[in-house]
Amino acid sequence: MSGFPGPRPIYGDAVHITVGSDLLVFAGKIMTRGILSDGRGFAELVLPDADPQQRRDLERAGRYEYTLYLEGEELYTSPGLVLREIRRDGHGALVVTGSP
Repeated sequence: MSGFPGPRPIYGDAVHITVGSDLLVFAGKIMTRGILSDGRGFAELVLPDADPQQRRDLERAGRYEYTLYLEGEELYTSPGLVLREIRRDGHGALVVTGSP
């Protein structure tokens, strides 16, 4: 599935994030969904606590795309996105928000 995620969360166990020519791989409980804020659509990606270097790599890149997997099966591939925000939620998960 590609395009933009809908509001219903999609859960996976691995995600590959392409940042320029680099590939960042995260494993664990992962979720993506589309959110609407101030009339604009965003893709939200929630990752397990990340290696600080991976977070810095993503922040510096500014642009990224990702593919979400469950048990090796591709569930969702994002369009190219511009990084809008990276933050931690109340449980320590990394929340990455981007828009086309």
